[in-house]
Amino acid sequence: QVQLVESGGGLVQPGGSLRLSCVVSGFTFSFYTMRWYRQGPGKERELVAVITSDGGITQYGDSVRGRFTISRDNAKNMVYLQMNSLKAEDTAVYYCNAHRVINDYWGQGTQVTVSS
Repeated sequence: QVQLVESGGGLVQPGGSLRLSCVVSGFTFSFYTMRWYRQGPGKERELVAVITSDGGITQYGDSVRGRFTISRDNAKNMVYLQMNSLKAEDTAVYYCNAHRVINDYWGQGTQVTVSS
């Protein structure tokens, strides 16, 4: 059974940091490109960050580049999103996604709220 479980969300003040984690099971994690998406209130789902299966290449959305860092540990079946210098507009539900060819798997999401 495929499972992706995000954690690490919460309430943080502007300028603060959070680290999101996603643990996966039910498929060969090291074969998959991993992505973080987010969906803010009243907004469309947005691609935040991507990391290739071996971790060699990372890409970021324009709104988070320089503030967020995606990483993965293939030995632990984990992908992470380190979020620094958080802004109110980063408030969203953050989703972990695994992608390979025609397969797309999603987690249930974790809420991040940036507010003073």
